[in-house]
Amino acid sequence: MRNLNMKSPSVETLRIIARLALSAFYFAAGMLHLRSPDGFVLIVPSFVPWPADVVWLTGWREIVGAIGLFIPHFRKAAAVGLALYAVCVFPANINHAFNHIDVGVVPDSWWYHAPRFALQPVLVWSALFCAGAIDWPLRHRR
Repeated sequence: MRNLNMKSPSVETLRIIARLALSAFYFAAGMLHLRSPDGFVLIVPSFVPWPADVVWLTGWREIVGAIGLFIPHFRKAAAVGLALYAVCVFPANINHAFNHIDVGVVPDSWWYHAPRFALQPVLVWSALFCAGAIDWPLRHRR
C-alpha cells in the first residue's frame, strides 16, 4: 500500500537530478566525439563544411556545456547552448537515418533511429528545465 504521507520530490530536486543526468550524458558524448570522431564525421550532412572540425568543436561544446550546468553564473547559458546544440545536430541524425549510413557500432535500424528522434525534444526540454529556464510542466498554479 502506498504511503500517502510521502512527499513528492521538489522541483529543485528534480532539476538537480536532471542536471546530473544531462551533464553525464553530454560529458560522455563529448569525450566520445573527441576520442572516436570517425562515426560522427560520417553522419555530418554534406552541406556542413569541414566535418572533422565540426565534430571536434561539437565534442568540446558538449563537454563545456556539461561543466557549465554546474556553475550557477553560467548555468542558464550552458543550458540554452545545449538545447540549441540538440536542435542543430538533428540534421545529422536525419542524415544518418534516411541515408542508411553505417557507422559500425550503431545499428542502421528504426529500432535505434525512432527512439533517438523521439528523445531529441526531451534533450532540449531537459537542458532548459535543469537550469531553471523553464518550469513546464511542473510550474505551480496560482
